[in-house]
Amino acid sequence: MYFSDFGFDDDLMDGIDAMGYEKATPVQEQVIPHIISGKDIIAAAQTGTGKTAAFLLPVLHRLLSESHDHHSVNAMIIVPTRELATQIAQTLEGIAYYTTISFISVYGGTGGALFATERKALEAGVDIVICTPGRMIAHLNMGYVKLGGLRYLVLDEADRMLDMGFYDDIVKIISYMPPQRQNLMFSATMPPAIRKLANSILVSPVEISIAISKPPEQIMQGAFIVYEPQKGPLVKHILQQKEFGSVIVFCSSKLSVKKLYEELRRAKFAVGSIHSDLEQEQREQVLLDFKSHKLKILVATDILSRGIDIEDIDLVINYDVPHDGEDYVHRIGRTARAASKGTAYTFVTEKELFKFHKIEKLLGREVEKLPVPEQFGAAPSPAAKPAAQNGGKKRKFKKRRPGGKGPGPSPAPNK
Repeated sequence: MYFSDFGFDDDLMDGIDAMGYEKATPVQEQVIPHIISGKDIIAAAQTGTGKTAAFLLPVLHRLLSESHDHHSVNAMIIVPTRELATQIAQTLEGIAYYTTISFISVYGGTGGALFATERKALEAGVDIVICTPGRMIAHLNMGYVKLGGLRYLVLDEADRMLDMGFYDDIVKIISYMPPQRQNLMFSATMPPAIRKLANSILVSPVEISIAISKPPEQIMQGAFIVYEPQKGPLVKHILQQKEFGSVIVFCSSKLSVKKLYEELRRAKFAVGSIHSDLEQEQREQVLLDFKSHKLKILVATDILSRGIDIEDIDLVINYDVPHDGEDYVHRIGRTARAASKGTAYTFVTEKELFKFHKIEKLLGREVEKLPVPEQFGAAPSPAAKPAAQNGGKKRKFKKRRPGGKGPGPSPAPNK
């Protein structure tokens, strides 16, 4: 299906053409007509399926073709991180370029000047607000946010927001909104907490499910079964074996990120790090340096695995086993995008074997176990079985929350 088949506003179509969009993705084909017709939506769709345009385009079309309150916020898009807010704002700026739509990003971790800019827009009224929950609550608590004319609510990556502890924040934000509105919820997974939230805010929603995609075949996947102290030396060994263009090393905590970053920096690697303790300006500069290849290696928490559009990654290393299969797919999906091939290695300790086995079940295949070089000493056997398969008691793993609530990126200016 082509975008010209949806009957979008002419000025919006100019932006779509300028962005080079022609054919709709499956999630766009399924979601856009329902949003245009005014239905609530709950969609299981992950990053990379085209879901951002799937909700932006019909919401923009309706704002352009229907009357709305110019002295109120008309649409609110709530996201878990500032990085995702920035990416959505950049997409919005492109496709809305030829329209009169106004928008602003609202997120934490910035100075007073930006807070004042956000306040001015929220007081005066703005067509679309892209926000992180904590920052929006800070504005709502001060009593000046104009939501009387709000007609569209979008919750993007709802599962990640709940993982980060934002359930109560989301419920509080919604309590300020008019009851008559269109609600659009997008989530990579549908755990019970998401169903509970959906049941409380959606009205007779249309349910759409785009199957979780498997990693591209051109990604060479491998796993090293290691002891924890072997991880740092093994990372350095891998990075020294070949000249990689760009490498991302994912860690499951900001403490691991900081430790590995310092270890690689002392070893004279061109490395940067991204985690929630960095100031926003520092994070943006690190990403800029990485994208421009001033830095070849980026050590990051899962904040970077979703919603960040970095195309030319040669190698992804999972320093820790991801929390679940979806996170694994998101992480290694950073490679083999623009490039024709990519490599993804995962370091698996004995206590993570069961968790990694669950990931392999989701993938529908066993990831090749690679030998740990002899110079690092004895390693756990690659043939080791997860505890639950050995007849022993199944080890329970607590799902660790990502490193902090994670601030989000810089706002796009009002147009």
